[in-house]
Amino acid sequence: MSTITSVRGRIVFNSRGSRSIEIDVTTDNKHLGRACAPSGASVGSHEVVSFVDNRPELSLQALNLHQRKFLGLDGGDPRAVFDALKAIDNSPSYDKIGGAVAYALSIAAIDAASKSENIPIFKLLKPHGPYKFPFPIGNILGGGAHAGPGTPDIQEILACPVSAKSLVEALEMNFRVHSQVKNVIEETDKKFTYGRGDEGAWAPNIKNDDALAVVAKAIDKTGFQLGKDIVMGIDFASSSLWDAASKSYNYRRQGISRDTEEQINYVEDLIEKFQLGYVEDPVHEDDFESMAKITSSNPSCIVAGDDMLVTNAKMVRDASRYGACSGAILKVNQAGSLYEALNFAEECKTHEIKIITSHRSGESVDSHISHIAVATSSKMIKTGVVGGERIAKLNEFVRMSEYDLIEGLVELSIT
Repeated sequence: MSTITSVRGRIVFNSRGSRSIEIDVTTDNKHLGRACAPSGASVGSHEVVSFVDNRPELSLQALNLHQRKFLGLDGGDPRAVFDALKAIDNSPSYDKIGGAVAYALSIAAIDAASKSENIPIFKLLKPHGPYKFPFPIGNILGGGAHAGPGTPDIQEILACPVSAKSLVEALEMNFRVHSQVKNVIEETDKKFTYGRGDEGAWAPNIKNDDALAVVAKAIDKTGFQLGKDIVMGIDFASSSLWDAASKSYNYRRQGISRDTEEQINYVEDLIEKFQLGYVEDPVHEDDFESMAKITSSNPSCIVAGDDMLVTNAKMVRDASRYGACSGAILKVNQAGSLYEALNFAEECKTHEIKIITSHRSGESVDSHISHIAVATSSKMIKTGVVGGERIAKLNEFVRMSEYDLIEGLVELSIT
């Protein structure tokens, strides 16, 4: 047992310069665990709230008022931390203390316990193997809520190096594609200023379909074969496109509007044209029926729910009744605590839904999600490709590869 002996929080800043909460948890009076809560720009309406009344200082005040209730708990027991959080705030969305506190406290506790017991976090969360690395799926080119006007409406165009035989090879393949995309953009846009979005993806002034063609061309120019070496993916972030009043998806930057049937056809046309192995949130968060249509029609493509599932076990059960998702995004801060995210992962496994652990657009240099991805047997991990807060997660994988416990990359059949 790793006994929590102190808890301390502070307001810090994430990669966007927005305020967040960082918490230090000390176990056994000497082992420090630390975690900073991330935040998203494209946020599902069913996610927990980050802060009390959207004010980090109020969440910090709530933590300070109740911090003694965590003393004496086992930092390595996510359920015990969750129970203490819920004894303080039994609201479904952490309205009284804030999801940022739930996240940072539960992650800092497992971090401290890992140091107390001299066991890596992934093994503390999953005592028995096998342990394998997820494939890194990198945000190569994008727009939407992650970038400014003129960029694509599509939020993320992703690359997954499915032919890689090792973790390092997988990372280097993504780096090569990311670099080559810049060169391809330069060929058609002599005024390209090398602008990038929140997650390090290139953010040019370009239309949606042209952006996909740029990434496909870049993959070819690196010498990789599209669909065999590198599989492309798209995060549509469709809830941000959906207009409930007109019941249409508004690609405002391109001046195009699509009804639900047209959106489904558009998604499926792109899956076929670009041999997509992954699509995320291709329809809005409440449209389980349309999500099920896309999932059933495209068995060789992972159709993942993010805003639709918000790392919530109940939402997985709801989606499964429709057959709505073959993949699920795991973002701990959507649920609040680590315990709830682990429950979500177990529910996904029960329904044979592939897990994709993910960062947020507003990030810190913490690398805990790398361990969570391994512990939950995630098939892929979204971390971005470049940028210090993105590389931190990838470099942690390099360090983790020194453990003889980890056998290599997971088996990933998406083509």
